[in-house]
Amino acid sequence: MKVEVKKIEGNKREISIEVSGDIVKNKFEEVFKKISAEAKVPGFRPGNAPRDILEKHYSTHAQEQVINDLVPQLYDEAVEKEGLSVVELPSITDVKLDNNSLSFKAQVELTPEIKIKNYKGIKISYKKISASADEIKRQIDALKENRKAADVDDNFARGLGYLDLTEFQKAVERQICIQKDSQQRQAVEGQIVAAITKDIEFKLPQSLVNRQLQEMLRQAKIDLALKGLSAERIKEEEGPLLKELEPQAKNQVKVYLIFSSIAKEEKIAADESMPRRVMEFLLREADWSEAA
Repeated sequence: MKVEVKKIEGNKREISIEVSGDIVKNKFEEVFKKISAEAKVPGFRPGNAPRDILEKHYSTHAQEQVINDLVPQLYDEAVEKEGLSVVELPSITDVKLDNNSLSFKAQVELTPEIKIKNYKGIKISYKKISASADEIKRQIDALKENRKAADVDDNFARGLGYLDLTEFQKAVERQICIQKDSQQRQAVEGQIVAAITKDIEFKLPQSLVNRQLQEMLRQAKIDLALKGLSAERIKEEEGPLLKELEPQAKNQVKVYLIFSSIAKEEKIAADESMPRRVMEFLLREADWSEAA
């Protein structure tokens, strides 16, 4: 297999791939063998039609099948051979096939080279979680107002499914702490993201940004539909939504690529759960301190 890689611009590359000989011949044999077993040719039983008759009737179909089988296989082999880290499916052009050779071009966008330093020991500030008496009272008062209750007593607590007022207050305290804990976890992860993205700039692959932006737009349109907006109104909102969501999409892609670089460095598997595992790694390696 002959492979040539040419830089187009930025992180874009054009890969020219060409093979000849047995790879193509054997694939044609495989395809025509399958066609022979399935084809219904007048005057011949399945599997008995001569090759020249099959080629006359099924040449176009055979060529399409050879291309469909070989192009992805050869593309994957070429990418692995050249050690390329691509971010999206390729754009395939200039496919040429005859009985002895196949050539095509694949345009791809590469993952940018990112060197992350000092991602261990990130300083993290946290607070111990607790719920004050005033916070508990405000939460209970809000529940009281929603139910127009006269008094907050044992009867009130039992109406909500608790043994007495003391048990209800403990439950409210737990709920407040759970909410604060969730907010603090988000804040801590935000500190990690801010630290690793600070002062790191690189050209984002536009294909990844576009894909993330479209996914965010899709979700935003679903949210608008659930709020009762008509299809026409949602269509009108697409432009403003895209403009509003683009910075978020770019930031999310940037964080993902930085996490990918850390995952590669730390030999963390690059699967769907990679971002979560990288975050867990960074949190374990962080320098934690309790806020005053």
